[in-house]
Amino acid sequence: MENMNDNEFDLLDELYFVQSYKEIKEALQWGDDKLIESLFSLYCKGFIKVLIAQDEEYSSNISTPQQVKWEEMYYLATKKGLLEHNGF
Repeated sequence: MENMNDNEFDLLDELYFVQSYKEIKEALQWGDDKLIESLFSLYCKGFIKVLIAQDEEYSSNISTPQQVKWEEMYYLATKKGLLEHNGF
């Protein structure tokens, strides 16, 4: 199992279904820096998908947080992320 911090765990709680950046931010009441840092970290671990539309995955590999307009994207936990979140 990969390590997941409390912020990443809380964020994955919100991503069992496709969610917009705005929906996640409202649900967690986090600032942009904290949210983007956590999204990028989960993405790098393979725990979430970044989507440009609710059913279209972002096709480029994201190597830096500045590469993506996070507030315009949608997010969904991957199978790997869900298994990690549930402790398997």
